[in-house]
Amino acid sequence: MNKVMLVGRLVRDPETRYTQGKESMAVCRFTLAANRKYAREGEAQADFINIVAFGKTAEFISKYFVKGMAIGLSGRIQTRSYEDNGGQKRTAFEVICEECEFVERKAESGGAKSTVGAGKNTVGAGKKQQAKQTREEYDDWDGYLPF
Repeated sequence: MNKVMLVGRLVRDPETRYTQGKESMAVCRFTLAANRKYAREGEAQADFINIVAFGKTAEFISKYFVKGMAIGLSGRIQTRSYEDNGGQKRTAFEVICEECEFVERKAESGGAKSTVGAGKNTVGAGKKQQAKQTREEYDDWDGYLPF
């Protein structure tokens, strides 16, 4: 069984791109900082984990999450091999996000707020404006999300 469950904070705004072809699909990448148990008194340590989400999950993350926000997710670990610029064979470990959810309310997030243009979000200009309006609506809403 290959199952991972993580809770942490986004290190930067998610980067969302779309695959090419007739049925393009969203691909969202971000880094999650997950706290470890304390090594010494008062000393926090964190692991920085690369996360990839696809499809509707990717669109959800890019629409509602920004740098500094807490996220809970589950998925699987996946490895891939590639050659770097020097010709060295490298292996990358990533978590493929299958499900995600909010783990804190807006007021608890410490006011983590960002505009769409601040990250490297590659959504078209019209979609950027729509996403910005959606995030602003979310920021103004203090209700509870039932998922």
